[in-house]
Amino acid sequence: MEIPQLERHSLWQRAWKSLVFLPAGLLLIGWLLTTPSGLLGKADAIGYAVCHRIDLRSFHLGARQLPLCARCTGMYLGAMLGLVYQEIMGRKRIGTPPLRVLFVLGGLVAAFIVDGLNSFLHLIPGMFSLYEPNNTLRLLSGTGMGLVISVALFAAFNQTVWEKRDDLPALAGSRSLVVLLILGALLDLLVMTENPVILYPLALISAAGVLVILTMVYTTVWLMVLRIENRWNHVIDLVLPLTGGFTLALMQIGLLDLGRYLLTGTWQGFHLG
Repeated sequence: MEIPQLERHSLWQRAWKSLVFLPAGLLLIGWLLTTPSGLLGKADAIGYAVCHRIDLRSFHLGARQLPLCARCTGMYLGAMLGLVYQEIMGRKRIGTPPLRVLFVLGGLVAAFIVDGLNSFLHLIPGMFSLYEPNNTLRLLSGTGMGLVISVALFAAFNQTVWEKRDDLPALAGSRSLVVLLILGALLDLLVMTENPVILYPLALISAAGVLVILTMVYTTVWLMVLRIENRWNHVIDLVLPLTGGFTLALMQIGLLDLGRYLLTGTWQGFHLG
């Protein structure tokens, strides 16, 4: 008996979804079972895949270092802040910010590079460095870079995903940029208090930021590779593509976790000296 065309299409859709949801579920369960216990343990495992996690270069939740170093903490918190802020300022916007905004963003990138290079040179005995590095500067430069990442990623994601888009930039002028910079500075002040009540949720948000950014990047790439861009109008419709992006993001984190653990034999960060 021949299966009607509509029913065949429905069966194909279910089979296609299972190819995405089943690996995602199995991968997530496997990762959860093999990484350190507790919410902070899982956050540590995410940070372990993307960050050196050097204790001296990290802020601390009591006696416990955060899942990410000071620079990475700032970068992923800044990226999360920037994405939320731009979503509030203008959903589905894809425009390039005006030149004056791009100039400031370029300055944030330069500050990130200079401070990162200076920090690296300071590790080499006898090597010249511009100034004494510290976690406050690492946090500030990381946050600035996170804001830049959010601006680029927000526009690229919207450009690839949505059928109906807004050609205006999310950061349409100096005022919106200044507000974002002030919010970033306030966020850094909260981190620098090292108040456990404040740092606990921020630690989880920073680790979640790694997953969010990688998921958005892989979702964008996946849609481009499959040539199915610009077909969605609602977030609920993106469940399948986002699940695919999340699966690739978690796969990357899991493989990096495995490789680093096999190399070092510990979940701790690298040690200086």
